Amino acid sequence: MVTIPARISIPVRAVLLDMDGTLVDSDAVVERLMGRWAAAHGLDVDSVLRISHGRQGHEVMAEFLPDRPMAENLADNEEMLAAEISETDGIVAIAGAAELLDVLADVPHALVTSATLPLARARMGAAGLAVPAVAVTADDITESKPSPCGFLHAAALLGVDPTQCVVIEDSGAGIAAGRAAGATVVGVGAASAAHGPDYVVDDLTAVTVDREPLRVRLVDR
Repeated sequence: MVTIPARISIPVRAVLLDMDGTLVDSDAVVERLMGRWAAAHGLDVDSVLRISHGRQGHEVMAEFLPDRPMAENLADNEEMLAAEISETDGIVAIAGAAELLDVLADVPHALVTSATLPLARARMGAAGLAVPAVAVTADDITESKPSPCGFLHAAALLGVDPTQCVVIEDSGAGIAAGRAAGATVVGVGAASAAHGPDYVVDDLTAVTVDREPLRVRLVDR
């Protein structure tokens, strides 16, 4: 792994972006709602939150309550999704997110998130960001991160080999998914370094794009 401030230039044909923790900071909402669920079931809140980022809620629930009928996990997850869509207080854009999306406007790129499309729209909207035209959400795939399914699907939609993509992620599950897809992975935030991305940046102000030839540049600002 190489950590910025080294100046890096990565040849690329498409950019695949996570949402929570990468484009938007939704930690306050996620921790509030998932923490509330964990406490209601007598679980250690910190342990649940530790693995919940970047994953679908019902999968986290099943991991902590393995004997519980999946139908109950799915029902709880639907209630949580409804609350997440309406509770957007505290959601803000990650530094540099708006500028990066502007640069990517005419570059092949996609959003790849474990959120549903309505939730993605709510959170991106709360942060003042537009949802990319190509968005792979929980509604489109059968396996969420750390499965590479979402990134592979996004690459296919863009008509690009996944090994020629850069994945920008923050969570352990997302970084593992990007690596499993064969993409180059850029971790966002110092904590992402623990999950083995190829490169790490503090935030998206260190990421820009050159169009001809198409490259993602990581630059110490």
